[in-house]
Amino acid sequence: MKIAVFCSANSGLDAMYFKAAAELGRWMGENGHTLVFGGCNLGLMECIAEAVRRAGGRTVGVVPSIVERGGKASPNMDVCIPCDNLSDRKDLMLAQCDVAVALPGGVGTLDEVFTMVASASIGYHRKRVILYNVGGFWRSLIAMLDDLRGKGVIRSGMDGDLLVADTLEDVIRLLGDISA
Repeated sequence: MKIAVFCSANSGLDAMYFKAAAELGRWMGENGHTLVFGGCNLGLMECIAEAVRRAGGRTVGVVPSIVERGGKASPNMDVCIPCDNLSDRKDLMLAQCDVAVALPGGVGTLDEVFTMVASASIGYHRKRVILYNVGGFWRSLIAMLDDLRGKGVIRSGMDGDLLVADTLEDVIRLLGDISA
């Protein structure tokens, strides 16, 4: 499977997030999956790319020109797909992947998650996004989405497009269900 991973490029994060990224990356590499990621050499992005490659997996980095010009492109890319901007990056990552997993991240990660879920909700594709809820990271987002659903502004079909996993085992099970 080609798994897009959306996540933070910040380095000063809680160690549990780096541990989760490394474990997911190791599992992906050991099981022959390809990582599709933002191609940055910082934070959780670099952590998961390094773990995938160390475990024998392939990586595809989708790198905006501003990241490359800034010297922040990851050395852990087997394939580098250059792009002009973040909108292009999202489109290319979506085209390259079979499914996406969202590790902890900020507004960029949220943008990637919601772009993918919104386009699925109106029928552009049937790819799923799994929120990897490491240490309850996505708890407040999940509560907000539940509130919006209760107010009737979220289509009921979104439940199948955006899934939640609290552990690596949950992520693996959901990925298995998706690929079946």
